[in-house]
Amino acid sequence: MSKTGFWDNPDAAQSVVSQLKALKSVIEPVEEVQQEVQDLQELFELAETESDNDELSQLEDDLDALLKRCEQIELAGLLSRPEDMKNCYFSIHAGAGGTESCDWASMLLRMYSRYFEDHKYDFKELDITPGEEAGIRSITLRVSGSFAFGKLSCETGVHRLVRISPFDANKRRHTSFAAVDVMPEFDEDIDIEIKDDDIRIDFYRASGAGGQHVNKTSSAVRITHAPTGIVVQCQNERSQHNNRAQAMKMLKAKLYMLEQQKRDAQIAKLYGNKGEIAWGSQIRSYVLQPYQMIKDHRTDFQVGNVEAVLDGDLDEFIESYLRHRAKTNQNKK
Repeated sequence: MSKTGFWDNPDAAQSVVSQLKALKSVIEPVEEVQQEVQDLQELFELAETESDNDELSQLEDDLDALLKRCEQIELAGLLSRPEDMKNCYFSIHAGAGGTESCDWASMLLRMYSRYFEDHKYDFKELDITPGEEAGIRSITLRVSGSFAFGKLSCETGVHRLVRISPFDANKRRHTSFAAVDVMPEFDEDIDIEIKDDDIRIDFYRASGAGGQHVNKTSSAVRITHAPTGIVVQCQNERSQHNNRAQAMKMLKAKLYMLEQQKRDAQIAKLYGNKGEIAWGSQIRSYVLQPYQMIKDHRTDFQVGNVEAVLDGDLDEFIESYLRHRAKTNQNKK
């Protein structure tokens, strides 16, 4: 980073800094644990020699804490794909269920926002489509932080909610669906060719809050890739040029993942067509009525403390899926 000219391109420099932080977050804990293991071994030998039972009891507690740290390091080792350490684009789309699903999508946005905040992830809204009566129809965020894509990719799929509807005067139970999609953010030099003749670029006025400027000018950008039918849009930036640049990065990311799907069946399962955002395609169910439980259908991991999860406590779900994925991949070899 001290090299002359390193900061001449701030975006590229920041990308390198982010990767360096991600690597340090894996390497430094390993080095610390190695030193602690050596220190603990010496202290155990000393305590046994002096027959100090109180000291031995304390060292056993320290050993338990060290084992838990080793488990966390092992978990970090499961984030070994080249794209896992990258920042990402994180989208939520309401599915079958009308207003109910739009409200559910907004609940998911709150849940993930809390998770981002708890894990010191920076997130920025790129595009949003409000629901007609309540909630959101869709939203796309840019999320940056250590292994943002690796962890959040575990959430890709359809999420199902069962509850007593706040929009039903008869207080009947309703089922709602929303889909989460996650793509890695790639550097500008990603080797993806996009022909000018293959894309259509539309400019329009932003539909979100965004202040006076964003609603008075046609700064929002929508790009349609004709060969694949992929559509991306960005309306967050004040500048039409910046929105276009961000939309192009998103398109490149989608096209990259599309190519990955063709080469890797497991990647296709994670990022490919999630099917209809409705019954039978969900990866996780959030049941609030007639009982309370959240269950991941891929791993069978479940918890009863739904409030904690809806407040962003997702670590156990993400960790269980990372272990499940690693075991599945190992069995395929």
